Amino acid sequence: MPPKKQLVLRKRLGAAVRECRKELDISQEQLGAQAHLDRTYISDIERGKRNPSLDIIAAIAKSLKIQVSELFRLAESK
Repeated sequence: MPPKKQLVLRKRLGAAVRECRKELDISQEQLGAQAHLDRTYISDIERGKRNPSLDIIAAIAKSLKIQVSELFRLAESK
């Protein structure tokens, strides 16, 4: 995938994570603690600055109480 498309996908995923987190009314710090990640890593994901592995995405989705497929569906709709 060309670098620009990767950046767009990362930003969409980050927006989906942020939306789900806010719907649960939890902070980045709380999400990070639940997913065993640092708050700054969550922030970087939400801003599209990180390219998280599938394992990380799965941990975040679990902490957001949604399926990975739902998180990807939300990202695609952004």
